[in-house]
Formats: sequence, structure tokens, C-alpha cells
Amino acid sequence: MAMLTVRNLSDELHRGLRVRAAQHGQSMEAEVRQILESVISPKGRVKLGSLLADMGRQAKLSDEEFDVFKQVRDKTPSRPVSFK
Repeated sequence: MAMLTVRNLSDELHRGLRVRAAQHGQSMEAEVRQILESVISPKGRVKLGSLLADMGRQAKLSDEEFDVFKQVRDKTPSRPVSFK
């Protein structure tokens, strides 16, 4: 697992993190991890696959319209990558 060192934190920021961690009953390190995770991976984030699936459901294509995709799709089998 990766590690991160943050230097030059102000005394006020360090104290605030320590207080916040104590309020949540965890270490400062755990508190910082939780803060970073909440910022990087918000719970309301829409993932691309989910977004595309929703768009497909909302399109409500008829069978004839959907068959067009089958007709134009490239059916050539893919070949493995060669590193030679």
C-alpha cells in the first residue's frame, strides 16, 4: 500500500485534524485517510458504466432500431497483441 508524507502543515491545521480525529474516536492518520477518501470518491459520484446503461434504458429503441447496431458492428475476431 502506498504512503504519503505531508510537510509544512500549519499549527492550526494540525490542531484541527487532531481535534477532529479525537471527536471521531480515531487516529489523525485514519482521519486524514477518511477525509481524502470522501473527497476523491464521493458517494454521489456517477460512474461511466452506470451512466451509459441509464442512457440505453431511456432511449427505448424498437427492435428494428436495435438491429441496426447488430448490422454495423464489426464482427471480426480480435487478435492478441504482439510485442515482437
